[in-house]
Amino acid sequence: MEKENEILAKMEEEFAAKFGAQETRAYFSPGRVNLIGEHTDYNGGHVFPCAISLGTYALVADRADNKTRIYSMNLADKGVIEFAMSGLSYDKEKNWANYPMGVVKVFEDAGHKASHGFDILVYGTLPNGSGLSSSASIEVLTALILNDAFGFGLDMVEMVKLSQKAENTFVGVNCGIMDQFAVGMGKKDCAILLDCNTLSYRYSKIALEGASIVISNTNKPHSLASSAYNVRRAQCEHALNELKEVKPELNALGELSNEAFNQLAGAISEPLERQRARHAVLENNRTLEAVEALEADDVVKFGKLMNESHYSLRDDYDVTGKELDTLAELAWQIDGVIGSRMTGAGFGGCTVSLVKNEAIEAFKEKVGKAYTEKIGYAPSFYVANIADGTHRIK
Repeated sequence: MEKENEILAKMEEEFAAKFGAQETRAYFSPGRVNLIGEHTDYNGGHVFPCAISLGTYALVADRADNKTRIYSMNLADKGVIEFAMSGLSYDKEKNWANYPMGVVKVFEDAGHKASHGFDILVYGTLPNGSGLSSSASIEVLTALILNDAFGFGLDMVEMVKLSQKAENTFVGVNCGIMDQFAVGMGKKDCAILLDCNTLSYRYSKIALEGASIVISNTNKPHSLASSAYNVRRAQCEHALNELKEVKPELNALGELSNEAFNQLAGAISEPLERQRARHAVLENNRTLEAVEALEADDVVKFGKLMNESHYSLRDDYDVTGKELDTLAELAWQIDGVIGSRMTGAGFGGCTVSLVKNEAIEAFKEKVGKAYTEKIGYAPSFYVANIADGTHRIK
């Protein structure tokens, strides 16, 4: 991976070329990988993500007017995109810039109005469309830039909530809170056990003695907004409403034990919706069990629960697909793999695997070769370090 100083030096050159030499501030916002607890966040359950060392860098200079010019070195073909710092609405022509624009808009709606614009250069080390949360990364990054420049005095949890709101109301993706929370609140060498119902959380030290987190990218492009994500969410909401008819005090699927769900499941009339709800309930309880195992230094049990999570996402939630299933199934056959599962929304994107360090090269070689033979194109691999959340570098 490129070193931070090299990246920033390259960005400074590019910034001067695009916007002229100016005094800049530098920021970094990580991506995230969820170790276990998928599609539980909007069902009021628990998730266990961590921020990773891949993410989004930004160089920022203040402008005297109300205009922001933003440019991504990763999307050079989109050129410099301009927008005003007030009265924004979604604009398809502005492409990826709708993510930062959405944050500016929700900040303004919440009474935090920008008094000037910026020149912003962005460079991301996250693979595009990989499901490692590049959208949340840029949203929380924008929130911190605004908070920092105008002294709004918001804490990170407030910025995280506004970033999620931008994705829900401005971009139109009905995501839960996990991505933005992991990106903003990440802590080096720790994952976060987050209760998405109450936003209570605690850090759990990830001591993977002699093992690493390996992210395998299917390289299948996937678009969350146009995927079946919102459909799954609606199915779970409908199932919850039917359960409420027999258990009125129930607020979220994440409140149920496995036993309680099994007793009540008959109240869900649609078999498909029953399956979706079953995943949400079992995955939530599996996540709690997995964190307990990790904290008891039982990495083997944690890995087994990761595998079970993938089966559930494949069979009950139907969000994996051939590419993700192939990566997971190949990983399970390799010596030195503790556990492997899809991570993120699914329908493409990545798997996350815990792999013993001495097995990483063989893992990449064997999985890469077999995947390419079966799918027709190669996957990419990233060994990720667990990193701090969104912060100013200098």
